[in-house]
Amino acid sequence: MQNFPSINKPIFAKNYLMKVLVISNIGQENELRLKKAKDDVQIIFKNKLSEETNLKSYNAFFILNNEESDFIDFNDFDSKPVFINSVVRTLKEWGAPGNVSRINGWPGFLQRDVWEIASEEKGATAEISKTMGWNLLFVEDKPGFIAARVVAMIINEAFLAFNENVSTMEEVDLAMKLGTSYPFGPFEWAEKIGLNNVYALLDKLAETDVRCVPSPALKNCI
Repeated sequence: MQNFPSINKPIFAKNYLMKVLVISNIGQENELRLKKAKDDVQIIFKNKLSEETNLKSYNAFFILNNEESDFIDFNDFDSKPVFINSVVRTLKEWGAPGNVSRINGWPGFLQRDVWEIASEEKGATAEISKTMGWNLLFVEDKPGFIAARVVAMIINEAFLAFNENVSTMEEVDLAMKLGTSYPFGPFEWAEKIGLNNVYALLDKLAETDVRCVPSPALKNCI
């Protein structure tokens, strides 16, 4: 069990039940502010982990800024819950301890009503989710979770069609939005998420599934 305070015993000023540190870029911060949390949860946003000198005052940590990920020492968090933005790399590949969970911090995914999460300690993770008022869906510790994998493959198919001169990017986007009620067309999605992110996931998935080999047109756009 994590070192997590009882939700019935406030320990912070203003009766906060939980204090959370979020390391994020401005886009991720804006998405989380839209998502919001319960009033008795205090969320502190920083761009870099080094900007915070008193990690012991926090109950949980969200490391969403990928520029910080490679410099993480999980021992710094005293076995408290840590959530990392890691769409491609699994917990097993990280060699992460049990207090570390994976979430999808791609642009557009943080503000979703339900987060997909890979976690070894579901009890403590579910307790945090309940306290914060955010909904989680536990999934297997695999590259891409579910939604990111599906979206990446849709984007890849769109690039394959574009590469074969089936239609223009604008027409494909319009057809997909009108025909499937997607919020974005595949090329709009790719731009929003970032082609580097999409390519990295497809390249990883292609190690075990040839259907995921990145389209030459997608690769050429990076």
